[in-house]
Parts: sequence; structure tokens; C-alpha cells
Amino acid sequence: MTQNPIISFDYKGLVVPVFTPFNADEERSLNLKIIPEYARFLESKNIKGILVNGTTGEGTSLTVSERKEVAETWAAAVRETKQLLMIQVGGLALKDVKELSIHAEKLGADAILCLPEMYLKPRTVDEVVDYLKIVGESAPNTPLFYYDFPRATSVNIDMGRFFELVGEMVPTFFGVKTDLDRALQAKQINDNHTIFVAGDMTMIGSCAAGMESYIMTSLNFMTESAFDLLEFGKGNVDLPTAQKRQEYISRNIREITRYGSWVETMKIAMSLTTKFFMGPPRAPLKLLSKEDAESMARGLRKIGTKTDTTALIEMYSNL
Repeated sequence: MTQNPIISFDYKGLVVPVFTPFNADEERSLNLKIIPEYARFLESKNIKGILVNGTTGEGTSLTVSERKEVAETWAAAVRETKQLLMIQVGGLALKDVKELSIHAEKLGADAILCLPEMYLKPRTVDEVVDYLKIVGESAPNTPLFYYDFPRATSVNIDMGRFFELVGEMVPTFFGVKTDLDRALQAKQINDNHTIFVAGDMTMIGSCAAGMESYIMTSLNFMTESAFDLLEFGKGNVDLPTAQKRQEYISRNIREITRYGSWVETMKIAMSLTTKFFMGPPRAPLKLLSKEDAESMARGLRKIGTKTDTTALIEMYSNL
């Protein structure tokens, strides 16, 4: 079996995993009305790719119906902005994953990204490939990417062996999202697929290693430094400049994440550094205290990152 010749995926560069905005009500209901402007904001920053319902977007905390609503809203938004749309469909029961894959294809998504089963999980390369084959058959005309995240899923397979096998078994398979170490394993086996690196704090190393595509949460509010690092990878920016850009990203992330887990803190940082109020996260994630949010703002300002606490102050006063 070979790759489906009637579909293609030639995108390289930056993809933003977008936050899912919630209202600050008890249910943490969806706040979809800000998404069109959110898309235009990212487009104004020259971001050409969007990932919906991923880890950053709290996709596994949404119902199937809510994930469809979010995907539909983004699909409408990117029709205006002409951004690439990737939709994460995994992390649920296989029947629901198949339903979301069918839905993504009907929406005209440019690609789907799929986590493995999260509890009764595949343990071997063959089992992961078999799982992706089923998902791919649900969206036979849409490029499929595997979301390799062993630190969170505990599905830790040999990426070299995976890439040797998956191309023969899954005709819609076009690549993977993973960390740098595992990306390099994949690249050595098959350089024809698209490999998205997830590693906000290691981008300089990824660029030096020749990686061209990235999915990183910090791109929501720190785009300029990431573009400079891309240019470093192409030989257009010198090493000292690239080191400064990476250190700026890393210092911001260290300041942000000292107050809690990744999504909890990054969502607050997005609300602090842009005009977009992303609202609180959904349980079991926790909303940072007002004191921690204000402390984060002060820390970011010391680094040189502009912040505005107006929206957050209003949110905490309404809780």
C-alpha cells in the first residue's frame, strides 16, 4: 500500500495550537464569538497554520459536540484568513475519533492530527499503525498525522520502526508531531514526511538540526523570535542573534510555567500579553489565583514582555 496519490500536504513552517476560549461561568461554556478575530490576529502575525482541539486547546476536556462546534467556527474563520487548518481528533473512544475524523473531512480540514487511545492504549508499533489505519479510513481524502506524545500518553514506540511500517499500511499518513529526539529518529528513516517539532524551549537546536516545521503554544503570543529562529535554520540569521531569540522565548516560558501546569499558565499568559481573554481552563485544570496572575505579569514585564491585566482583573472580580 502506498500513499494516496490524490491528496497532498506540502506545508512547512509554524502552526499555532490555539486555545479554546471559555466563559468564566460555572460550566466554563464555550466563548466562540472571539475566534474570528483570534484568527485574524494570528494571520496579522504571519501565522499561516492553525491546530484546533489539541493539548493547548483542551481538546480532551471537550465533548464530541463541543469539539465539532470549535472546529466549525475555526473552519469558517480560516476561510477568510486562508490559514491551514489542522484538527486534532484523538483522545476519545475510537467510535468518537472516527466521527470527528469524518466531521473534519466534511469541513475541508487540511489535515487531521490524532492522539492514540489514552487508556486501553496501543503498546507496540503494529498496534499504533493498526489504530491509525482505522482512523485514516474514516477520512480517506485528508492527510493524517500522528500525535506522538509519550510523556503524556505513555505510548512510547520506536519511531524509526514506526516510520518504516506506517507508510506501507496507512495511505493517508503524512507525518508526525513529536519532540526533537524522536523527530530526528523519524527523519533518518524517511525524510519525505512532514515532521512537526513540539519544543518551544529547544527550537534553536531543532533549527540547527534542519527541522523546518513546528507546533508550539508560545507562538500564540511570541511569534517574532520564532520567525528569527526559522531564518537561523536557513542560514539567514547568525548564531548570537538566534541564541538571544531562544533565550527570550525560554525566559518567558520559565516565568509563565512557574505558577502551574502548561495549559493553566499559558492560557493566563495569552490573556496577559494579547487583547484576547481566553478565560479559565476546564477542570481538572485550575484557574491561577489573582495573586499568581499579577505576579506573572510583573515577571514578564521584567523580561521585556508587555502585559495588560485589565481583562484578568475583570474576570477575577466576576468569579
